[in-house]
Amino acid sequence: NEFGEIGVDGGFLKDAGVNITEMNSGCICCSLVGDFAKALKEVEAKYQPDRIIIEPSGVGKLSDVIRAVERANVENGVLNAFCAVVDANKCKMYMKNFGEFFIDQVANASCVVLSHTTGISEEKLHTCLEMLKEVNPDANYVTAEWDKLDGKTILSAMEKKDCLEAELKKLAEEYAHDHDEDEHEHCHHHHDDDDDEEDEHEHCHHHHDDDDEEDEHEHCHHHHDDDDEEDEHEHCHHHHHDHDDDDEDEHEHCHHHHHHADEVFTSWGMETAHKFTAEELENALSALSDESKYGTVLRAKGIVDGGENWWHFDYVPGEPDVRSGSAGVTGRLCVIGCKLNEDALKELFKA
Repeated sequence: NEFGEIGVDGGFLKDAGVNITEMNSGCICCSLVGDFAKALKEVEAKYQPDRIIIEPSGVGKLSDVIRAVERANVENGVLNAFCAVVDANKCKMYMKNFGEFFIDQVANASCVVLSHTTGISEEKLHTCLEMLKEVNPDANYVTAEWDKLDGKTILSAMEKKDCLEAELKKLAEEYAHDHDEDEHEHCHHHHDDDDDEEDEHEHCHHHHDDDDEEDEHEHCHHHHDDDDEEDEHEHCHHHHHDHDDDDEDEHEHCHHHHHHADEVFTSWGMETAHKFTAEELENALSALSDESKYGTVLRAKGIVDGGENWWHFDYVPGEPDVRSGSAGVTGRLCVIGCKLNEDALKELFKA
C-alpha cells in the first residue's frame, strides 16, 4: 500500500518473484479500507496462498491495519505476525518528530527489526533499543546485521504466539475503551464493513510457529526505514496536537489523538518520459532538503529512464540513493511530506 498517488514500490519488487497487488493514493486503514477488504478477498480466492504479507504505507498506523484485517474475517485466515522495521540511525529522530504514527507502529509490533545496524556504535544501538523498549517492552527485537541472518531466523523472531495473543487482547481492550469514551475513532471505525475483510492470514508478524497456515498468514510490516516518514519535521503532526512540545507526552498521543495519515501528510507524483542522468537525480534529491522551497519532504522514490539504463531512487532526509535497476513501463516518481510546493517539485523534476 502506497500513500502517494503514483505507485513505485511494485516496480522495485517486480523481480522478486512475489505476486503483488498494489493499492495507492491513500491508506488501507483509512480512505482505501473498502478497497483493501475487497483486494484481500480477491488475493485469497485467486492464489489461495499459505501466507499473505501486508506492507502498509509508512504513514499508516499498525493498530488500524490490524483491526482492519481482523474485521475482514477471511475464511481460514489467521493473523500471525506484526512487524515494524526501524532505521537504527534515525530512531531518535522518528521518536521525537514522527509522534503518534511512529509510536503506534512500535507499540503494536510483536517484532521490531532494526535496519542499518552495520557500523553503528554500540552506544547508539543501545540508546535506540532503550527508547523502543520504553514504548514496547514485550516485542522481540532483531539487531543483527541483515546479511548475517537467514529468512527462517527472522521469521521465527516474528512469529511468537504468546506475543500475538497479548497484542490482540490489548487491541481489543483499547477498541472497547475507545467506544466507551467516544474518542475519535480511527480509520477503522468509520468503515466497518468494508474493512473487514482483509485479514486472511495476516501476520502482522509475530507468529507462532504452529500456525500451520493453511490459513494464509498475513504479515503486516511497517517500515520506518525509509519509507516511514521518519523524521517528519515536527510541523507535520505537531500542529495537530496541543501539547506536543513535551517529548514525554508523545507516548500518549497514539492513545488519545487519533489522526489519519490523510489529515497530516500530502503527496505529489507524476509519470515522466524525461531521461535523467544519475547526477541530475542526485542533485534533485539533495535539493529536497530545502524546506523553504519544496516544503517538508519526508520521502521520495521513483523509477526513471536513464537512456542506456533505468534508475531506481529513494530519498529520506539526508540520504539520497540512486542505483541502476530494471526498466519500468514509463518513468514514475512520488514525493511524500507536509505542505509540499508542487510547482517547485515539478520544476525540479522537469515535469
